[in-house]
Amino acid sequence: MELLEKIISLRFEIAAFLLFGIGFMHLLVEKNLIKKIIAFNIMDSSVFLFLASQGYIQGRTAPIATDGVTDAALYINPVPAGLVLTGIVVSVSISAFFLALTQRFYHRYHTVNFDEIMILAKEKDVD
Repeated sequence: MELLEKIISLRFEIAAFLLFGIGFMHLLVEKNLIKKIIAFNIMDSSVFLFLASQGYIQGRTAPIATDGVTDAALYINPVPAGLVLTGIVVSVSISAFFLALTQRFYHRYHTVNFDEIMILAKEKDVD
């Protein structure tokens, strides 16, 4: 029973690590560049879930001082939420860049398979 309670209390952290592992494995195994981008986004989301789970403390509220209450023990830590927001902006930017790069690869090599692109790129270098 104690193990089950521990698993339930760490459910968000466990989910974050599982999602990261799934994303990382797909990033390594997949040949399709679009699927690699999706795997990268899964990894990003797992990191955001982990940071958000670490920043939340049961029974505390958002750090908005009202009614003159300034005791820091009553509020959650706002730093992980700021890191998550910043990470989302960076993640969207990187995903947009990867998608644009994949589109350029497709127009040049007429495929999104990474292995085929590498073979075609080597053939063009030889010519």
